[in-house]
Amino acid sequence: MKLVLFDCDGTIVDSAAVIHACMERTFEDFGQRRPELELTKSIIGLTLDIAIAQMLKRPVDAEIAAMTARYKEHFMLHRQNGGTLEPAYDGLVPLIEALASRDDVVLGVVTGKSRRGLNAILDHHSLTKAFFTTRTADDCPSKPHPAMVLECCAEAGIDAGQTTVIGDAVYDMQMAVSAGARPVGVSWGYGPAEALKAAGAAHVVHHAGELAALI
Repeated sequence: MKLVLFDCDGTIVDSAAVIHACMERTFEDFGQRRPELELTKSIIGLTLDIAIAQMLKRPVDAEIAAMTARYKEHFMLHRQNGGTLEPAYDGLVPLIEALASRDDVVLGVVTGKSRRGLNAILDHHSLTKAFFTTRTADDCPSKPHPAMVLECCAEAGIDAGQTTVIGDAVYDMQMAVSAGARPVGVSWGYGPAEALKAAGAAHVVHHAGELAALI
């Protein structure tokens, strides 16, 4: 039996536009210079408070905590005002559905999103039932800490050595390496392929069909 753990943002769905818009509003609210899109992309995957702190190049403090809370408010307003939900990348929904139907594969999600955010995306794309185990920023320390992977392994009863972690960020690759799982990078997200390889990716794939062949 194999466990396959997907990152969410930048791997299953393209969330950069929504995240960046909320970051811009949050930074403006606190008198900070609006971040460039590339800076926002560089922190996608981290737990929100750590992501904002990294963008501002300082430790998490009281203002970072306040900015984190404000970001969540902007994100919820986006949802409540009918903002579009993040689109899935080409081929990902059919791939996940096909893998979920296999008897030799168990699927999970490991993400820096909140539980509420992940649930909204999985429900929107009709993927909730595809995943046996999920861990979010509400459950575990931020990537690249291995807790998300190890807790999913424990819940599924599958060793990390039989687990593949699929993600677009160096944090995903580092987390997989630290947990003893196989790291597989995807090139359609926000992390450069060379950076993923340098962080330990065993493979970097360029479309969903390549993932199917690897698994």
